Amino acid sequence: MEITRRSALALLSASSAFAIDTREPAPKFHARSIDGEKFDNASVKGKAVLVQFWATWCPYCKRDQPAVDQITNDYADKGLIVLAVDMKEEPRKVTGYLARSPRACKVVLMRDTNLGAMFAAHAFPYYVLIDTNGKIAETHKGAMGEDGLRHMLRKAIEID
Repeated sequence: MEITRRSALALLSASSAFAIDTREPAPKFHARSIDGEKFDNASVKGKAVLVQFWATWCPYCKRDQPAVDQITNDYADKGLIVLAVDMKEEPRKVTGYLARSPRACKVVLMRDTNLGAMFAAHAFPYYVLIDTNGKIAETHKGAMGEDGLRHMLRKAIEID
């Protein structure tokens, strides 16, 4: 019986050492935040990126906004970049919304990125998590709240 347990543990250890990474690389992207900061695959190398596709009119996006802002603040020192991509709205509308309801993350207009087209974002909020190796760790359609976001982030960064 003892030999069987040792053999099983050795086999399990060997199989995990040779596990195949099935995550797909993130597509080549570019984004420019409304404050002018530029992002692309090369500039975020070694960092995790959480992309939130959202709209000012979306009640679920508004409900998740405090959670996204908290995540942004809590994990910036661990290398997390949060990009909130506003979908198909006029810049004036977005900047007016942000004047009333500021965001902690980097806000990107759809016209200033190819991320919306790359991930076919049509329902909001829609989240895409890119890990520190530049691979897609997870996607999620719909509101998640802070607990859901923290659970998702565990797939890309070390969380206490």
